[in-house]
Amino acid sequence: MLLVTGGAGFIGSNVVASLNEAGRSDIVVNDHFGSDEKWRNLSKRRLANVVPPSELASWLNNRKLDAVIHLGAISDTTATNADLVLENNFRLSVRLLDWCAATRTPFIYASSAATYGAGEQGFSDDESPAALDRLRPLNLYGWSKHLFDRVVADRAANRSGLPPQWAGLKFFNVFGPNEYHKGEMMSLVAKRFEDAKSGKPIRLFKSHRDNVADGEQQRDFIYVDDAVAVVRWLLETPLVSGIFNVGTGQARSFRDLVAALFRALGRDPEIEYVAMPEVIRDRYQYFTQASIDKLRRAGYDGRFTPIEEAVSSYVHRHLGQPDRYR
Repeated sequence: MLLVTGGAGFIGSNVVASLNEAGRSDIVVNDHFGSDEKWRNLSKRRLANVVPPSELASWLNNRKLDAVIHLGAISDTTATNADLVLENNFRLSVRLLDWCAATRTPFIYASSAATYGAGEQGFSDDESPAALDRLRPLNLYGWSKHLFDRVVADRAANRSGLPPQWAGLKFFNVFGPNEYHKGEMMSLVAKRFEDAKSGKPIRLFKSHRDNVADGEQQRDFIYVDDAVAVVRWLLETPLVSGIFNVGTGQARSFRDLVAALFRALGRDPEIEYVAMPEVIRDRYQYFTQASIDKLRRAGYDGRFTPIEEAVSSYVHRHLGQPDRYR
């Protein structure tokens, strides 16, 4: 039996779907569902149980699991309630890590590329305490993830307090089906699909750096299927532990992303550039690109989908369909 925290969320529901497609239905989801349509992310799935967060600690008591896949978090990069973010993103993670260490249960968890901050130290997934000490996340979400990475790294350095397999995944800019409940935190492809489809131009931020053209701000965009493939590989490779970047290793511009969306719809790109709000100019990342050498050295040889192919798949298999859910 597998526990997937955040299993009704974006990456979590895609992990559950992939496991179902591989023949596994002994999956327990732990998540908040609320009153919106987040439940639709799991509407096609086979599950063994759904455990609300308030009951997780008692449910885990005397339980035997094949693995814990911990993807639940407050992922809003604009969140400001530090107590709430720390309880959900840090303290719960520590409790689950302790449980997995005590029960010898493999533990795979979601970290984030937000831990790298503005990228002054690069994007190398060096898990040594000294390397992590140099990182300066730009927001509360990134700091909460970084704080937990440091706990894990300290335990690894001291060779104590960890389960037989542990892996932290620094997800870069993941996009794909089942992200619709995320509101403003959805990918640009999902947020602007209807506008592009109806012939409206897509607005991108102007650059406020002399050496970067408008729309040429770059991110490491990774399709959710590729991110899930890394999770599945770790489940099947129990001797691999560590903190790993999960990105394509190739930064692409927002202009490239939007152009791929228009082309998937059979239209010429129409882009307008607008001034970036002053409130975010000092905290805006102009470039992210995962170093994936460490993941490759660990043995992962999966392919990462180019954004043109990924966006086309997303549009034709999901966004453009009456039922857009995976």
